[in-house]
Amino acid sequence: MIISIGTDQKTKIVDELISQLKKRDYEIIYYGPKGKENLDWTQTTINAVKLVLENKADEAIVLCGTGTGASIAANKFNGIRAALCNDSETAAGARKWNDANVLALSLNNLNFQNLNEILDSWFTTKFLNDTWNKTQINILKKIESNN
Repeated sequence: MIISIGTDQKTKIVDELISQLKKRDYEIIYYGPKGKENLDWTQTTINAVKLVLENKADEAIVLCGTGTGASIAANKFNGIRAALCNDSETAAGARKWNDANVLALSLNNLNFQNLNEILDSWFTTKFLNDTWNKTQINILKKIESNN
């Protein structure tokens, strides 16, 4: 699986995220600073999300200070269902009921343990492909097609 990452800051959380993804044998495409410089969260999010839309990445993980801006930017794209997850239950719900394909994370509010719990839930929980949940996703797609 290929995961694109977009982040405006290179922090210890970002380093841990990359380490955890590599341990899970995911290929990573990284959009973010290499050092201490900050980048625009809008642009790093756009870069990561576009790879999902172009089928060059299976999913994306986008990060900024609160995670809110990255989540908002990602959700501007038709076909993207980004979920800001600060805990494992939210990550599981985003996958199970919302078929989320982009994980948004807060650089300010995560610790290593919380990050790993979120990743465990995100990558092990599958969409409940039943009639009711498919209907909900189809409603979202219909909203997108009217924009």
